[in-house]
Amino acid sequence: MKTTSLASQYKDIGADAFPVSLEIVFRDQTGQATSLRYQKVEWLVDGQRRGLRYGENPDQSAALYAPVGGNISLADGSLIQADGGLVTSAELLQFGKHPGKTNLTDVDAALNILRYLMDKPACAIMKHNNPSGVAVSGSLAEAYHEAYFADRVAAFGGAVVLNRELDLVTAAAIAEAYCEVVAAPAFAPGVLEIFARKKNLRVMCLPNIAKLASYAPVRNIEFKTLLDGGCVAQLSFVSAIRAAADLLPAETTYKDRLYCVQRQPTEAELADMLFGWAVECGVTSNSVIFVKDGRTVGIGTGEQDRVGVAEIAVYKALRKLEDRLCWERYGQAWNEWHSDPAAKSALSAEAHQRQGGLPGSVMVSDAFFPFRDGLLVGVEQGVRAVLQPGGSLRDWDVIQACNERGVAMKFTGQRCFRH
Repeated sequence: MKTTSLASQYKDIGADAFPVSLEIVFRDQTGQATSLRYQKVEWLVDGQRRGLRYGENPDQSAALYAPVGGNISLADGSLIQADGGLVTSAELLQFGKHPGKTNLTDVDAALNILRYLMDKPACAIMKHNNPSGVAVSGSLAEAYHEAYFADRVAAFGGAVVLNRELDLVTAAAIAEAYCEVVAAPAFAPGVLEIFARKKNLRVMCLPNIAKLASYAPVRNIEFKTLLDGGCVAQLSFVSAIRAAADLLPAETTYKDRLYCVQRQPTEAELADMLFGWAVECGVTSNSVIFVKDGRTVGIGTGEQDRVGVAEIAVYKALRKLEDRLCWERYGQAWNEWHSDPAAKSALSAEAHQRQGGLPGSVMVSDAFFPFRDGLLVGVEQGVRAVLQPGGSLRDWDVIQACNERGVAMKFTGQRCFRH
């Protein structure tokens, strides 16, 4: 097979064999049925009605369905209603390469983070349904800048999702790099003209991002299909942490002795805890992240052990700072710059001296630390506060580790595994 043929599979729109409508029916023990009804979403592309380009891979057919009515009532009193007001009803202002499944799920994954971060201009840049960088700031341009440079390399080809109208300054900054999707609630005059020069870029308008905070408590039903055709249904995750008052004191009783974290977090640390938990809820498990001043510093995701993922987050913080310094001072990518070894060595020394920007940061974990070793990975890099669910049999030892080093810690009382 020729190389050109291999490349073409990523450009072609796959055949869609899925029916035009879908209905999910639940029946209780009495036979009473409730259901959700869906209609397949298609767009007009080059004069033809087309659905998704393909699924996760070119040889996987896929279809997007928008809810069109109905509800499902569960025995615990939960009432599941879907309004389809976000990704499924997005207006594609610029098609670029026709969207596939991952483009849409990246945007949706970003919205699941941003729904908790609507008080300030915010940006989430997603790759493979995980954030490469997230930031909040006083301006959208600054939020994008910090989210982008949190991991400039991983942001390549990602989805940039913003929670405010996209202005010209921010649009110009986005256009300087390569991304595959830009999504926002609205676009200022002139923005689409800037993006028109990016022929492969998909531009999505989602007006309901403006009221994304109203989706913070919304649950839906998630389905996971098994190899044998069976499926697991579960309610989607909703964060229980919306404000500092929702955080729990880090304390536990062990052998009739009460263990409490001695230092309480500062206001700035509390703000980063809330920001960090919102981001952590959108990261694949096991995960540990570091945040500081409303931006991600290091994101460790998808590992099997908590110590290992914390070490990866530390490593990424260091490498991303090296790349940022290299790009900002010399306009060169760290991995591609070989012309000035002495200058590059000096940048590396500076990044190491700054410990990847981790001193003073907040460490956030999606599950409890079973031992103190995972926590110490961050503390040894200058972490000053920790947020974690709590609930380990050895919480007492983790609390002691914090007290021995003057580190503040809070519990969420909620795990946020994501698979």
